Amino acid sequence: MFVMELTYIAPIEAVEEEMDAHIAWLDGYYAGGVFLASGRKVPRDGGIILAGGVSRAEIEKIAAEDPFTVAGVCEYRITEFLATKTSADLSTVRENPAV
Repeated sequence: MFVMELTYIAPIEAVEEEMDAHIAWLDGYYAGGVFLASGRKVPRDGGIILAGGVSRAEIEKIAAEDPFTVAGVCEYRITEFLATKTSADLSTVRENPAV
């Protein structure tokens, strides 16, 4: 599973100009089952996306396709982790690492 942390590197007005395209991009990956949760950071200097079911290479490609990235208004920091314990709602993405 991945934590995708976006940090805005442009004024919020430039971010807002790309918001509709970013939301459409999000919706596509929600529909594909890759994105599990997302939202703005507080304070609003970026956002967080929880994603799973893909490789590190795939998640980096997905981040590169974000309209925010393409427009140069954000940078990503991607952290991979093993979700060994989850709520019942997320049991389908729970991972069992090799010992």
